[in-house]
Amino acid sequence: MNVFCLFSTLILILSSVQAQLNSSCNSNDSIVLQHFMNAMETSISNWTSNSSNCCDWEGVTCDYTGKVVKLHLSKKKLVGNLIDSLGDLDQLKTLNLSRNLLKGIPPISIFHLPNLQVLDLSANEFSGSLPDTINLPSIQLVDVSDNNFEGPVSSGFCVNSTGIRVLKLGVNYFDGDIPSEFENCSMLEHLCLDANFVTGIVPEYLFRLPRLLKLSLQDNVLTGQLRNSYPSNLVYLDVSLNYLSGNLPDFFHTFPNLSFFAAHSNSFSGGIPFSLLNSRSISSLVLRNNSFSGSIGLNCSAMVKLESLDLGDNEFTGDIPSNLPSCPLLKTIDLGGNNLTGQIPESFSSFSSLCYLSLSMCNLKNLSVSLQILQNCTNLTTLVLSKSFDNEEMPSDANLQFKKLKTLAIPNCKLTGVIPVWLNGLTKLRILDLSWNELTGSIPPFLGKLQSLVYLDLSNNYLNGEIPKSLTQLPDLLFHDNSSELSVDFPIFMRRGMNGNVLRYSYGIRFPPTLDLSNNFLTGPIWAEFGNLVNLHVLNLKYNELSGNIPSDLANLTSIEALDLSHNDLTGEIPVSLTRLGMLSKFSVAYNNLIGIIPSGGQFSTFSVSSFEGNPGLCGEFVLSCVKNQESLRIRELEDVEEAIISLPVWTGFAIGFIFAVFLLLVLPRTRETKDMDKFE
Repeated sequence: MNVFCLFSTLILILSSVQAQLNSSCNSNDSIVLQHFMNAMETSISNWTSNSSNCCDWEGVTCDYTGKVVKLHLSKKKLVGNLIDSLGDLDQLKTLNLSRNLLKGIPPISIFHLPNLQVLDLSANEFSGSLPDTINLPSIQLVDVSDNNFEGPVSSGFCVNSTGIRVLKLGVNYFDGDIPSEFENCSMLEHLCLDANFVTGIVPEYLFRLPRLLKLSLQDNVLTGQLRNSYPSNLVYLDVSLNYLSGNLPDFFHTFPNLSFFAAHSNSFSGGIPFSLLNSRSISSLVLRNNSFSGSIGLNCSAMVKLESLDLGDNEFTGDIPSNLPSCPLLKTIDLGGNNLTGQIPESFSSFSSLCYLSLSMCNLKNLSVSLQILQNCTNLTTLVLSKSFDNEEMPSDANLQFKKLKTLAIPNCKLTGVIPVWLNGLTKLRILDLSWNELTGSIPPFLGKLQSLVYLDLSNNYLNGEIPKSLTQLPDLLFHDNSSELSVDFPIFMRRGMNGNVLRYSYGIRFPPTLDLSNNFLTGPIWAEFGNLVNLHVLNLKYNELSGNIPSDLANLTSIEALDLSHNDLTGEIPVSLTRLGMLSKFSVAYNNLIGIIPSGGQFSTFSVSSFEGNPGLCGEFVLSCVKNQESLRIRELEDVEEAIISLPVWTGFAIGFIFAVFLLLVLPRTRETKDMDKFE
């Protein structure tokens, strides 16, 4: 009997699937889809073919009756406005139009589809406000993030749509308070309101939502203090980039599952609360750019899941905690920009899990010993020591080894000495920044043999001699490679610009492939072989004593975005071939000894006069026109000739007078002396 039932069920399923495959599109739904596509300024080729069955069209899914249940047209380059009749697709369960160029105000009808479960309009150019009344009884996910919506956050999502699990409203222009109706969203698991203009306080009821796991409120205008006295199931909480203030409450015992907590870039003060310093669930803690003070007292015995710790740009004092290596999973540490003193603890010698360490802008001492300790961190890949260890000497111990180091940044420390030979052993190094120090001597050729190096900044030192030719052979700059666009975890956070445009914030900086040797005392030519570095994006050689011509081979730098050769002793003409550099956005050859006509066309038409000033021999549309320049040169030549003619009699008179004076001095005294001698005889 069981076998018979199973067989019957299988037959029914197969029949249903076959019926769905053979189903013809409902005529009303077909008309709606045709009108939808007619409203677009672009089209989908499959929809304009001879097939009249819309169930066969790309992105369309029908049920066994031919009714459209899914419309998935993400990333189809659609341009246009949505039509109101989309609301007639009464069996539609999924509407995904994300990542297109759709605009205007979405029709109210799509917010009243009775069977809709997924509504994704994200990453478009929609505008206007969302309706106050929303009736989506079956909805589970709404994503309208990354658009131009404005006005108050709609309270309608949680009135007649209480089954909603994911609500993403981020990266828009919503304002006003968080609606109190959100308390009714008892099934909500993820609420995202980041990068808006939401005001008011963080409502305590959000922490009480029984299923809420992820709450993203960063980059808004929220004020006041955080409060919660009820157990919460939150796993992810981000309130960064707001105007929250006061002490961070000691309430983290109410978040037993909290793994990620970020509150950076607010106005919090006081110490880190005890319950947070002893959290057994926290994996990532980001409190940078506040006014936290006191000592850093993490309990690594309790914080067994901590992997990332960012306390940078606060007012912490005291020594670097020596117990940090006891946090078993800790990989990333940023304590930069605090009032820490002393030196790196000896205990860091056994910090095997450490991958990233930033101690920039601290009052640390003894760089030599610090590096000897840190070389034992066998998994260390990023080391940032900017503006620390002031006025010390660059360690020269040839035995220093950092086998896995990919980023080394020790700029702005006023270090003396030379570029050390131990850098030769950093075979995996991608980024090297020793700028703004007081290093002397020449640039060692071995830097050009570092196989992975794509970012080198030695600017603002006292380096001299020629540029090593080996730098023109850096392997990872010789070929196009998008992976060379590095993103290193330097703590940089961006906010909305003054013009209202949304700027993403990220825990990283883009590092384009770069050679920056500016502001030194380098001499010699600019090697033509630099043109081989087709993956180079930035070449900065300004403020040196480089001489010779600008090589025409630089036109082969097809990825170059910034080229600065200003304030040198370069001669000759600007190569016309440089106009082929289509990616070039910043260019300067100012204050050299260049002559001739400034090339025109290409990106050169976008550069201002400041890119060429300080070269009297240059002419073109940016500076003195070449015709006027030639006329002025001829006039100057004529003036020189006239001046020579006018001054000729004067100089002749001077010459005759000089000869006569010499004659008087030499001949007349001798004659007088002879006469006197005759008299004594």
